[in-house]
Amino acid sequence: TLDQTYAGPTGTVRWAVLGPADAPPVVLVHGTPFSSYVWRGVARALSREHRVYVWDLPGYGTSQMQDGQDVTLAAQARVLTALLAHWELDEPAVIAHDFGGCVALRAHLLHGARYGRLAVVDPVALAPWGSPAYRLLGENAGVFDQLPPALHEALVRAYVSSASQRGLHPAVLDRLVEPWCTPEGRSAFYRQIEQNDQRFTDEIQDRYGELALPVLICWGTEDTWIPVERGHELAKLIPGAELRLIEGAGHLVQEDAPAELTGGLLRFLRTGR
Repeated sequence: TLDQTYAGPTGTVRWAVLGPADAPPVVLVHGTPFSSYVWRGVARALSREHRVYVWDLPGYGTSQMQDGQDVTLAAQARVLTALLAHWELDEPAVIAHDFGGCVALRAHLLHGARYGRLAVVDPVALAPWGSPAYRLLGENAGVFDQLPPALHEALVRAYVSSASQRGLHPAVLDRLVEPWCTPEGRSAFYRQIEQNDQRFTDEIQDRYGELALPVLICWGTEDTWIPVERGHELAKLIPGAELRLIEGAGHLVQEDAPAELTGGLLRFLRTGR
């Protein structure tokens, strides 16, 4: 349960913290169209040795959704930077999935957010990105927003389901789809697709060589959203980055291979490798 709130510049953020107060801090960042719920198991496991911060990005999950909201990747990076200051974290470890990877990279490269180390899981970080279906939804957000609720829910269910190679448990799928099926959530779903495009990674892609901290890249080998080749490309652009492939996992590695992902993240947090 996200039992804390932060009045951010683009809407109220709901967040929670797990683990001992004096343990090394770790911040988890989710992607789209997900929420911090995808980190639940990883967060609990990491909290035995770390102070773990989880949050829903504005416009996602249980955080505020509203008309006219700025949910661009640029805005989310500013929110992350502000949250780190609010939590009084100097150099936490940051673990980010999907869009969260771009958010974390932008916060560090453009806004001076300092991390002790960074792990990215199947991140949106390199051109080209955006599937034909994603572009269709974004270019016609106003049309899709008019779908009857049942058709909208069916679309979101199919979309979220495709992130997993091994198939999502029905209860997990329900939980991930639910926030997008309220009146506010239906508009928010299309809004976040409409507002985001490749320019937000184009602005930082040439700067990945500046990263001077331990970086781990985890990638599901069966990711149909962002092919594993992107992981190899990204590893070549970041000095000293380690690429860890997770066999048989799709884009939503947290659900497809939670034990393997968590084990790799724990090792990275302990050793930087």
